[in-house]
Amino acid sequence: MKRFARTLLLGAISAAYAGSAVAASNELNIYNWSDYIAESTIPGFQKATGVKVRYDVYDSNEILQAKMLTGKSGYDIVVPSNTFLAKQIQANLYLPLDKSKLPNYKDLDPELMKLMTKFDPGNKFAVPYFWGINTIGINTDRATKALGGKLPANQWDMLFKPEYAAKLKSCGVSMLDSPAEVFPIVLHYMGKDPASKNEADYRAAADLLKTIRPHVTRFSSSGYINELSGGSLCMVLGYGGDINIARTRAVEVKSGVKVQALVPKEGVGIWIDSMVIPKDAKNADNAYKFINYSLDAKVAAANANAVTYAPGSLPARKFIDKTNLANPSIFPSKEVMAKSFVMLPMDPKIQRLTTRLWQEFKTRK
Repeated sequence: MKRFARTLLLGAISAAYAGSAVAASNELNIYNWSDYIAESTIPGFQKATGVKVRYDVYDSNEILQAKMLTGKSGYDIVVPSNTFLAKQIQANLYLPLDKSKLPNYKDLDPELMKLMTKFDPGNKFAVPYFWGINTIGINTDRATKALGGKLPANQWDMLFKPEYAAKLKSCGVSMLDSPAEVFPIVLHYMGKDPASKNEADYRAAADLLKTIRPHVTRFSSSGYINELSGGSLCMVLGYGGDINIARTRAVEVKSGVKVQALVPKEGVGIWIDSMVIPKDAKNADNAYKFINYSLDAKVAAANANAVTYAPGSLPARKFIDKTNLANPSIFPSKEVMAKSFVMLPMDPKIQRLTTRLWQEFKTRK
């Protein structure tokens, strides 16, 4: 986070927010990730409560943070990832939770809540919505053919070694358009600390990325879903659930495209997205209603089945499709988890560096 933006943010908040927000109407304004909710959830909530929902979407934490930094988000619920959540809490962006208004809070996975304390000490502000992995997804037939019939033993090599990436370029290679998501994965691949505070490590990661830049055909944090399912991409670095959505869409339209979310045995990046209530929320009581509704086991399971991510609600697993429960890209094995890492917040200095390095990487041909 840039220093001037942080200063502006804190000033705006102190000037604009003198107390807790309360429900002002029968409206609710939600800002969430794209392709991240079941079609039945909003209509079901509106019918159950009479609250009218305005639902907008974004596809990167950077976009959400830019909105939050204005101090006037205009939303009652937003859903940041853990890598950005900690600093946003420190910046006094969100209302502390009144858990008495969340009867279903008790159903949250205790192991997940323990992990959340790294970003939200005391679990005071955030309610985990989904958690998942950053990984590689492939069009199985096209990628295998391009690589001569066999994937490398270390599946990350397909992206990070030019000799593999060059072969996949002809059928399309996409990467998440987010330095905060990509750099930790590169560092992990290189055997370095994914949460390193050493600038030299990030410069080394940028040097590795430069070697594959000629072979990356797309930067996207959401559009790759349709492109992968439609057959115009054969490898993506993306969110595990999005890759599974692409697989489902390909099956539904009977396109013949076979999509697979890989789970490299060397480990993956783990993230958690949480629902929080901005301090400028005008409809906080309605926000509590929606969060509690989302924690209902059947609602949480419907969302999970629709977007193929693991929900925060533990009882929801009883209602999740058995195929999804057995999918290692949704619920990774203990062995993979042991070699994986949790995406941690970046130091502000490192965040500025990675933003600059990322722009240099993207504009390089």
